[in-house]
Amino acid sequence: MTTPRDLLIVTLDVAPIRPLERGDLSLALAGAELIDLLGAEALGLEEDRIVPRLSPATGDRMLDEAASSLQRQPPYEPVGDWLWRRGRDLTPAYLDALEAAGQVTRRRHGWLPVRPGQAVPVDSPARRHATDRWSSDEPVLASLAAAIGVREEPTGDVADGVADEAVVTVLATVNDAVMELEAVRQRRAIEQAAYDNVWRGP
Repeated sequence: MTTPRDLLIVTLDVAPIRPLERGDLSLALAGAELIDLLGAEALGLEEDRIVPRLSPATGDRMLDEAASSLQRQPPYEPVGDWLWRRGRDLTPAYLDALEAAGQVTRRRHGWLPVRPGQAVPVDSPARRHATDRWSSDEPVLASLAAAIGVREEPTGDVADGVADEAVVTVLATVNDAVMELEAVRQRRAIEQAAYDNVWRGP
């Protein structure tokens, strides 16, 4: 199992503390991929830029796809740009991968706004692995989940529980990107309300 798969299973299993947005989840999944690729030494960070290294197969199709899509010529891609580029439509791609592996099944499940016939985890080693990681408050998974509103922010500083400074950078950038996306949604809602008021008239 990988961090993105664990994160997605958790979002399917746990009621969020605020409505879960698909775009937020896609950004967090892209960040989770970077964290796993850092752990596999497939890349490193120079300040906030992603520097590819040798990319042996990880054994996970989605992570291998992520590694192959890294920009390999300088100037390398900033983490924030990667999240927006890689995160586009990443939630349904991971759902399809979990379904193909028999780790989720589909039924009506109202709070995850993905598509009709919502996915729910089946009882499997993958689900137990994600649940164990969630129950132990593992800091990376907890921080990603908090960024998208699945849980409260972990107590203390994220860096206290994460030894790798590069991982801390990715987590902070995911949080910033989710906040930026929420600001865009709020701005569009305000603009739409103003437009509706103009046409509604006095």
